Amino acid sequence: QVPLVESGGGSVQAGGSLRLSCAVSGITASTTYMGWFRQAPGKEREGVASIYRGGGVNNYADSVKGRFTVFRDEDKNILYLQMNSLKPEDTAMYYCAATQWREPWEALRERAYNYWGQGTQVTVSS
Repeated sequence: QVPLVESGGGSVQAGGSLRLSCAVSGITASTTYMGWFRQAPGKEREGVASIYRGGGVNNYADSVKGRFTVFRDEDKNILYLQMNSLKPEDTAMYYCAATQWREPWEALRERAYNYWGQGTQVTVSS
């Protein structure tokens, strides 16, 4: 059983929207903090958004602030990433990640997360 499974990726024109989902199974206790990361071809994986189960301020990369929103449905154990006003530079493989604990400054740092999904591709055309 794969603990994190992403879905919702696809191809969209610039200015369009997509909503990514990440279904959690078997590791609910280890998902206190969850995040979305992305990796474009030839580039390193980068943090996009992070959320804490207990609430508070979510964290976003500067490049997506005001366009992306991360939220979670605790009853359904699903993490979401609502992506609006998409740009060609948003094209990447998107991954969800989870961890039971991380430091506040590690919100968008890949090494802080120890559970990863297999990714869903997002392609934005101009």
